[in-house]
Amino acid sequence: MGDAFAAGRAEVLIADDEGELADLYAVWLSEEYDVRTAYGGEEAIAKLDGVDVVILDRRMPEVSGDEVLAAIDEREESPYVAMVTAVEPDFDIVAMGFDDYLVKPVTREELVDTVDQLLSLERCHETTRELFALAEKRAALESRKSEEELHENAEYGRLLDRMDRLQEQTDQLVADLDEQSYRALMSDLTGTMMQ
Repeated sequence: MGDAFAAGRAEVLIADDEGELADLYAVWLSEEYDVRTAYGGEEAIAKLDGVDVVILDRRMPEVSGDEVLAAIDEREESPYVAMVTAVEPDFDIVAMGFDDYLVKPVTREELVDTVDQLLSLERCHETTRELFALAEKRAALESRKSEEELHENAEYGRLLDRMDRLQEQTDQLVADLDEQSYRALMSDLTGTMMQ
């Protein structure tokens, strides 16, 4: 993933062999995001570094969207991927490693909402991960320290305050997710916990 949250703007790569469509998507997204365009699969693979979200056409000559997706899956840190394609979904998509699937034509609102949702999932993941780590630290301290020691320690107080702020952020992020993204998040979290 790119450094979207430290830098303030996420990096979005639009990969579509229809140049006019890729450029239109870039205009739609450029108000809120830093946008790169690739007019083919090979160019898309070359531009993946530092990208947070990829808008990926599935049917491209030479190097297809499916092949780009396979290259993304091989990366240690891979961006979120939304397939935006004229290809109707079939059962083969079950095994594919993308995060959202939109069938063309799409509106500006659909595209922006998709990128927003995917980035919300990332923020929720990061916040949840930090909250989990703090909860583990809290549990370790509470199992070994007396109530008095905990109450008197400033570090412990800061830990509790940070946990409260993170819980509020998590609640807000979850509230911002639409029902479909929320279900995907819960499914992802459940799958992670089962591993």
